[in-house]
Amino acid sequence: MKTFKKNFVIHAEPSDVYAAITNPYTIELWSGYPAIMKEEPGTEFSLWEGDIEGRNIEFVKNKKIVQEWYFGDQPEQSIVTITIEPVKGNSLVKLEHTNIPDEAFENIKQGWEEFYFGAIQNFFNPNF
Repeated sequence: MKTFKKNFVIHAEPSDVYAAITNPYTIELWSGYPAIMKEEPGTEFSLWEGDIEGRNIEFVKNKKIVQEWYFGDQPEQSIVTITIEPVKGNSLVKLEHTNIPDEAFENIKQGWEEFYFGAIQNFFNPNF
């Protein structure tokens, strides 16, 4: 099992970044796929037509999202913690994804960098 940590700077206010992660309509705009997401602990979510599924654990409005991502039957939960901090009119997003199965690590890492936060960065900055 591996852990992936990375910080991203997104040229948007924390409230906009938070909405991009938690609002199913906004998720569809930057991902290109319908999303099942409720900003409510204990609810399940699904992104990219079921490629990513899990359970929402915690929400702190405009500041933090904690989720469990499902990887089949594994002994330890794979936990995603996203914190959002304001920095000079932008947002510093800190990602920590724990207990990623070894065989899935490179795909998950690329997914976070390119398809998840890379897509959110492009959504807020289409000219960059």
